[in-house]
Amino acid sequence: MNDKNEFPELPADCKSQLCKHLSKELFETLKDKETSNGFTLRQAINSGVENIDSGIGVYAGDEESYTTFSGLFDPIIEEYHGFSKEDKHKSNLDPADLNAPNPDPDGDFIVSTRIRVGRNVADLPLGPAISRDQRNDIEHQVSGALNGLTGSLAGTYFPLQGMSEADSTQLIADHFLFKAGDRFLEAAGLNRDWPEGRGIYHNDEKTFLVWVNEEDQLRIISMQMGGDIKEVFTRLSNAISEIEQQVPFSYTEHLGYLTSCPTNLGTAMRASVHIALPKLAADMEVFEKIADQYHLQIRGIHGEHSESEGGVYDISNRRRLGVTEVECVQDMYDGVVAMIAAEKAL
Repeated sequence: MNDKNEFPELPADCKSQLCKHLSKELFETLKDKETSNGFTLRQAINSGVENIDSGIGVYAGDEESYTTFSGLFDPIIEEYHGFSKEDKHKSNLDPADLNAPNPDPDGDFIVSTRIRVGRNVADLPLGPAISRDQRNDIEHQVSGALNGLTGSLAGTYFPLQGMSEADSTQLIADHFLFKAGDRFLEAAGLNRDWPEGRGIYHNDEKTFLVWVNEEDQLRIISMQMGGDIKEVFTRLSNAISEIEQQVPFSYTEHLGYLTSCPTNLGTAMRASVHIALPKLAADMEVFEKIADQYHLQIRGIHGEHSESEGGVYDISNRRRLGVTEVECVQDMYDGVVAMIAAEKAL
């Protein structure tokens, strides 16, 4: 990277939000500022400068990043989420407010359901700015809280460092093990000291999973086979409230639950199903129209930029900020109901 005081040379055909919103004038205004954790503009933009094919290209190092570098973050958040700097976020994790009887009780369409949220620990830097000691302290605090869970959430914490071959093989077979982040996260500073301070918790039934110190400090996941979306959401909601009694989460009235990547702000939630819709998929125009109507994203079964396999797609909520968790899941549920109806009609 060139000198931190020099405006980065970004190619004219760069399509990221960073390239779109970082002008020379704005760079000059922000380049000498830093947060109380010592996080700088250069660190915030490094991933987008090193990876010109980024979609966004900026990461926050702490809560202050969103105010110290608001000249850059605010327009990106407004464009991505349709959420202005005057808006306030609201949270609602009450399963009683979700209207979601199983849309596929016979299991003809929905293969599995998964809902996850990102969370970071209050009053500590986010992953890109955290120190090694702080990260290790988070692992200690979070693993302690997880190991204290009881009932259907009770399970085992597996630290990545020093993990046995047998545990590693089993976690890979379960598709639970995460690896060091990709080049985008690497350039954002999120892979430092790997694998120290990272780990995975899952309950005995393997329907509840927490990743510790991956991109966010906690990634809390509830999942199961089939289409009982409400049951998956209820488990997640219960787990979040149990963990939060031990570990306070970073939250602001404006941006909701704070995350290092601005696309996850607000609910930090991704509610998804893997669903077989081979006939509907043959008419992508109709498929995408339904998805747009319910604010949903269509992806291949291995996530972003992947292909469908056997007519199975990953359908998830697109909105995260300025809507509640219940609204995110309701969007996904209502859209899936409409997609199943369209598939049956074909």
